[in-house]
Amino acid sequence: GGAKGVEKAAASALPPLRLLAILAVIAWTLFLYLQFSVLSAAVEVEEVSHGADSADPCRGRYVYVHDLPPRFNADIIRDCRKTEDHWGDMCGFVSNAGLGRPLADRADGVITGEAGWYGTHQFALDFIFHNRMRQYECLTNHSAVANAVFVPFYAGFDFARYHWGYDNTTRDAASVDLAEWLMARPQWRRMGGRDHFLVAGRTGWDFRRSNNVDPDWGNDLLAMPAGRNMSVLVLESTFLHSSDYSVPYPTYFHPRSDADVLRWQDRVRGQRREWLMAFVGAPRPDVRMDIRIRDHVIAQCKASSACALLACARAPGSPQCHAPGDIMRLFQKATFCLQPPGDSCTRRSVFDSMVAGCIPVFFHTASAYKQYRWHLPKDHLNYSVYIPDADVRRRNVSIEAVLRAIPPDTVERMREEVIKLIPRVSYADPRSRLETIKDAFDVAVEGVLDTVARIKKGEYVDSGRPVSEDPPNLYVSTESS
Repeated sequence: GGAKGVEKAAASALPPLRLLAILAVIAWTLFLYLQFSVLSAAVEVEEVSHGADSADPCRGRYVYVHDLPPRFNADIIRDCRKTEDHWGDMCGFVSNAGLGRPLADRADGVITGEAGWYGTHQFALDFIFHNRMRQYECLTNHSAVANAVFVPFYAGFDFARYHWGYDNTTRDAASVDLAEWLMARPQWRRMGGRDHFLVAGRTGWDFRRSNNVDPDWGNDLLAMPAGRNMSVLVLESTFLHSSDYSVPYPTYFHPRSDADVLRWQDRVRGQRREWLMAFVGAPRPDVRMDIRIRDHVIAQCKASSACALLACARAPGSPQCHAPGDIMRLFQKATFCLQPPGDSCTRRSVFDSMVAGCIPVFFHTASAYKQYRWHLPKDHLNYSVYIPDADVRRRNVSIEAVLRAIPPDTVERMREEVIKLIPRVSYADPRSRLETIKDAFDVAVEGVLDTVARIKKGEYVDSGRPVSEDPPNLYVSTESS
């Protein structure tokens, strides 16, 4: 009877033991699965990054691109006709990956689409940059190993389609929508968006309505929390926050190869300069007083037999100053190109003239010296001339006299420096890639990567040089006549 009792007790204990064994197997399986997943993720990251001590050419340069819903980019391009009443035919300007229509200059046959010349709009950078990013050699699908995250939102085109005839809520709608979309992504939560960057191909003032004199101008992309955390590449920095960085305006020149760059540099290097100075532009009598100098520059140019003037009409649809061949031929024939502020301190003309090998003459420090720190040399007098605008407005300085006083050998050195800068201020054709030469896109991406790396180290990063700094003058204004 005792033996039977033991057997009965053992039999009743088998189900709990079997259950425990099953649970143990499940737990062990789950443990092995988690361990394998972590190991696989580690191996995947290691395969992508190739380790800290490898010869990976993309180490520290990986960029992850957000796959934004089309309402933030492609749909905006398809909506390009919304701007026709105020900005002209933007649909034509977004052809050829954002470069516009190829040029066919009948005068000398040099400025042609085959040689990399297009009728590029000055505000087309959003689309051009995105298409160049598609060719970037260090893209990654693994956001965990990315050194920076690109946001392909076409902020400049969004500004243009809703700027006229819409209320501020409508102007801000896409930016608010973008911020909500981004902040819901795990990539954003990693650093609060401080490793993100986007391109807004207009001046920073167009995206800071709360800081503008006109409460109905532009949207508030850069004033929103998301905009303040990201690095935003604009054509002109506002210096009001460390998040907006200035990059060059698009020019008409978009080389497809190193040979295109070298061939053009040789051409402008050997160009005969018939004019001492030149100016292309229209009067700006309605701009704010602190940059109202253009009328004085035009007056001095008209009064000088050494100055070539291509005057522009501000009427909508006017063909003046919108014929790239005429503009580039004039710039190639001048030694110095006058660059006074217009609606704002910066000008697309600065970069067009530099591509032509013409030495820029600035009258306001915010036209270049406090901008474009990634693309232009710190020693500004190596490539440009600075004449304070206040002296020109007071009519106590002759622009021609200042330029004639510069020694010929100094002029030659300055021109050579400008010619060397041509690729750094030009955006290569987005459908190709330069072999060894860095273009404006490459320089901008390097600037962003360096900025993000410094932020990760805990450094404070500022978007511009101190506004109180002024470059040295070529002359003492109190001694000039």
